[in-house]
Amino acid sequence: MENNSKNQLKSIAVFCASSEGNDEKIFSESYRLGKVLAQKNIKLVFGGSKLGLMGQVAAGTLQNGGEVIGVIPDFLKTKEVVHTGLTELITTKDMHERKLKMHELSDGFIALPGGFGTFEELFEIVTWGQLGLHQNPIGLLNINGFYDDLIAMLKTMVRKGLLRKENFNLLLIGEDIEELLEKMYNFKPMPVPKWMNKDQT
Repeated sequence: MENNSKNQLKSIAVFCASSEGNDEKIFSESYRLGKVLAQKNIKLVFGGSKLGLMGQVAAGTLQNGGEVIGVIPDFLKTKEVVHTGLTELITTKDMHERKLKMHELSDGFIALPGGFGTFEELFEIVTWGQLGLHQNPIGLLNINGFYDDLIAMLKTMVRKGLLRKENFNLLLIGEDIEELLEKMYNFKPMPVPKWMNKDQT
């Protein structure tokens, strides 16, 4: 369903694990996310690895005719890690520059299940949104209840007065890919003044 009032999502950065994990549903849905992005003509921006869930998302996009941009720091750019079949591969000097480049290239963000790196990327991009450094939608794809405990913790932070409800609402949560994308298309950002730049975070 197309609507001119919706956000124009021409490219989405996906944060996810470079490990496969042991949940077949998470593994298969990672591929399907890439496939859906290709079908909707949304360019995938990701961390550039051929391994784990990263490799699955990239495969889902590439095998269904989509475009994929990988962004990888120089120290990870080895033959064992880097995906060599992408539309474009960008090398950065470090992890922070990688996040800045992924932000620059993307109209929205989706976090799949992952480990420390995925959580770090997710929370930094949400914090940037909270500070008004961007107004792009941020999606949390809660496959098989992976993020249930995190969502409960965030709600506890709201109850304890340590997280504002409107900032919690910056995180769009969905258990289904199409449902989540629909929320992202319809996202209305908060009017927050831009009072610092990303190099200061």
